[in-house]
Amino acid sequence: MRRIALTVGSLVAAGMLAFAVSGSAVAAEGVLVINETAYEQPSGCYDSDRWPLSVSNHTDAIAYVFSEPGCGGAVTEAVHPGESTVSEFGNSVYID
Repeated sequence: MRRIALTVGSLVAAGMLAFAVSGSAVAAEGVLVINETAYEQPSGCYDSDRWPLSVSNHTDAIAYVFSEPGCGGAVTEAVHPGESTVSEFGNSVYID
């Protein structure tokens, strides 16, 4: 009985892990424009070397503006679908 419970528990854990990993690989639908550069089906972190940072979100996901490169530091703004912003303190944008 103990062996069956361990096997079932392992299968459930493996299934949850596979489902979580596959969900994180999905990109946002649409176009994210960062400083006049368009990214179709964006996913992940985008650094910018221009100031101020402008973001136009034409996707179905929220884009987060970070204060440091590499999506580090604090989140300074959340740009919802259909919104745009110009951030004086933004250095990178994350979208999933």
